Amino acid sequence: MTEDIIEIEDEAEERPAKIAIIGRPNVGKSTIFNRLAGKQLAIVNDQPGVTRDVRETRSKVRGHDMVLMDTAGFENARGHKMEARMRAQTEAAVMDADICLFVYDAREGVMPLDRTFAEFVRKTGKPTILVANKCESRAGDAGVNEGYSLGMGDPVEVAAEHNIGFVDLDDAVELALRGISLEVEVDEIDREEAPVRIAFVGRPNAGKSTLVNTLIGQDRLLTGPEAGLTRDSITIDYMWQGRRVQFHDTAGMRKKAKVNETLEKLSVQDSLRAIKFAQVVVLLMDATSPFDKQDLQIADLCEREGRAFVIGVTKWDLVENKSEMAKIMRETAERLLPQIRGCPVIMFSGLTGKSVDRLLPAIERVQVDWSAKVKTSELNDWLMEKVRRHPPPAVNGRRIKPKYISQTKTRPPTFVLKCSRATKLPESYRRYLINGLREDFDLAGIPIRLFVRADENPYDHTVRKQGREPLKTNARSNNKS
Repeated sequence: MTEDIIEIEDEAEERPAKIAIIGRPNVGKSTIFNRLAGKQLAIVNDQPGVTRDVRETRSKVRGHDMVLMDTAGFENARGHKMEARMRAQTEAAVMDADICLFVYDAREGVMPLDRTFAEFVRKTGKPTILVANKCESRAGDAGVNEGYSLGMGDPVEVAAEHNIGFVDLDDAVELALRGISLEVEVDEIDREEAPVRIAFVGRPNAGKSTLVNTLIGQDRLLTGPEAGLTRDSITIDYMWQGRRVQFHDTAGMRKKAKVNETLEKLSVQDSLRAIKFAQVVVLLMDATSPFDKQDLQIADLCEREGRAFVIGVTKWDLVENKSEMAKIMRETAERLLPQIRGCPVIMFSGLTGKSVDRLLPAIERVQVDWSAKVKTSELNDWLMEKVRRHPPPAVNGRRIKPKYISQTKTRPPTFVLKCSRATKLPESYRRYLINGLREDFDLAGIPIRLFVRADENPYDHTVRKQGREPLKTNARSNNKS
């Protein structure tokens, strides 16, 4: 019995400290978060209330592992308003944190909302570092002195926008880390394993955040009836059937002509970045208004980026004739999205959780197909059969002869076809081969790249060389004469 206990303790590791960056709106929390993280993660804008969800990232300070949490600005609101839901998320982050960085604006001084929030933080008993931001000039001196009235010790003076004072802040964080004891636990998520990155994209108010909350079984993301709640692309680690996955909840993408505000442009850029680095993209559609023009444009973007693709139809609980609607949805997907023909179309309700369990298995299947490698011998046997059944059309009376095909990479599956007169191969015949690859090798719903290359003529170089030499000889003989 004792030996078993010792083995369990040996496997356990000290978890990283959780540090929550808190304060009222527009005091510079996200800028400090980006500085401590060492990269631009959170969206930064002069408009108050940019951050709405709690954003986490792993980082280090003086060799100490930590989890940074960027939080929404603390609002004095209650009830069911969006600001009240944001406040609840921030309060939950404070309770979950080991250390709090309480940020206030030194140029504005200590405001009544700062005092209200400081009182809540003091009652939690969490170790807190007071950070006076925007201290790049003497305009913040008075505000720094006011910080002592919050009862959180000496303010650490920084100017996050200008990267000033972060050596002192690192010192304060390191000192606070030494003063706390972290319980020893086994991390449920294997951080060394490469995750399957899954991005949820779609129009505003399609139900992306609600779906992620249902998948992970907790209210981690801010949800509500308001369109455009999510602004940052939020990454959440999760374990599913022993595999590490990362869910990327993204901001809704509207038509480009309707995106005028700088903040929304930054949100869309964050969503596009999530698509670029994802392995599987789930395009979420509202069952009450599916296959909008914007949905098709997002799907086309994902195909051009070469991502594995799944269509998720949410709010399925609002559909009356489900069997008939499901048939229509699949036929519409085949007709409107021929470039990713055969992609899975999964219907569910993100709010009630009905049939959500069908989504992750479908994602796993397309991710495996997206990484598939086909043997060269099988490919060339397939090519011979395809050409025999349907030869390429002759161009200007001359035949085009496909000779060899091989797969050069995966993710997405990429093939190179060698043939004579490569530039003359019709696009229709190229599509015929791509559809054949998709159907015959079970690559439904996977973007496929097929590059056509000219088959090198081994005599071409020799002929040209022999053709030039007599000309040079004749030229020399003419000069001699």
